[in-house]
Amino acid sequence: MTPFLRKILGMNWMLMLVMYGLLVFGVFMIETASRHVSMTGLNLSQYGSAGVYFASKQKMFILIGSVVYFFAALMDYRWIRWLGLPIYVVSLGLMILAMQQNDAVYQLRLGGISFQPAQLGITSGILLISWLVQDLPKIHRWFAAPMVRIATIGILAAIPFLMVMKMGDMGSALVWIPVSIVALLIGGTPFRHLTFIGLIGAGTIPLLYFVALPLVSKRGPERIDIWLRMMNGQEVDISGNAWAPHNVSMAIGKAGWKGVGYNATVEQGSLNAKGFIPLETAHNDYIFAVIGEELGFRGSLLLLTAFSLLLIQGLFIAFYSRDVTGRMLVCLTVAAFFAHIFESIGMCVLIMPITGIPLPLVSYSGTFVVICMFLLGLVQSVWIHRHEKPGLSLKAAEA
Repeated sequence: MTPFLRKILGMNWMLMLVMYGLLVFGVFMIETASRHVSMTGLNLSQYGSAGVYFASKQKMFILIGSVVYFFAALMDYRWIRWLGLPIYVVSLGLMILAMQQNDAVYQLRLGGISFQPAQLGITSGILLISWLVQDLPKIHRWFAAPMVRIATIGILAAIPFLMVMKMGDMGSALVWIPVSIVALLIGGTPFRHLTFIGLIGAGTIPLLYFVALPLVSKRGPERIDIWLRMMNGQEVDISGNAWAPHNVSMAIGKAGWKGVGYNATVEQGSLNAKGFIPLETAHNDYIFAVIGEELGFRGSLLLLTAFSLLLIQGLFIAFYSRDVTGRMLVCLTVAAFFAHIFESIGMCVLIMPITGIPLPLVSYSGTFVVICMFLLGLVQSVWIHRHEKPGLSLKAAEA
């Protein structure tokens, strides 16, 4: 049996089937969620509706992501990790460039494709942290000291975190918090150090909220204030700043067990069809509101079950990793996915403030789908190469 065929047959099929199941589900939900988006006459005449247009573009990104996924999965992740530093530096440069653009969401356009460099920063940070935590102590034992390891992870996470906060993208910035915590845990940080970091972090929350956040984000404090008021049952302006969180939560809350039905119309009582879910972002940031309204509790529960299965498979693969780098890659990917899922769904059911973050593999998010598939390809690579030892492979190649 050839090594290539052995890798194909040795893939974690459950992980891949769940991933593609979520992607297919996302295409259908994007089509129904985006059918009311305003479009130019040229695109309408070519595709027939906005829903078909965005679903077709999502399919194109899935095809690109599939190539990236199998490339990352079949190549040993010990080679891919070397991309961490150059991609990290490039992502920081792209974020600086995005700050100079006159764009509300700090997107860049390259070759007709628009993307947010903040997402690329998270991916490169996962690669770089996973590499350095294992290999830095090999250079000198001083790098194995707990405080040095904490400082390394803290600096690598703090730089893009602060830059993303400066861009006003609170959702992408918050992803760094669970990623950093998991990196410290998997990196072997002693419990006493974690306790001290937790106490310091809790003590700085008032300073971050009342001093730092208003300086870097105009909408951040307002969104958190509205969320706290709604959580406490206080009066808010549902025709003004609280319009989106009120209507999004109402769409999910009124759906019941079955929902109003897929592709529901105004006559069926769909708030999405009536335009009460923000039309321009219903297919990305607020797609769970459309899922909850149209498919009801049973559809939402099925989606959460699929995501849970995906994350559990990731933890299962991490357990069988052959080294620290593989374990770190998988666990940080699981942490990033969990943060996106929790934030995206949480803001639609009022357990989180509105942050504007896509739901992995399901939302229409362009290049973010490719990035998610690349990360899952790395997870697959950790599983495929779990039995290979670098020393044995080198001796086999020399023989």
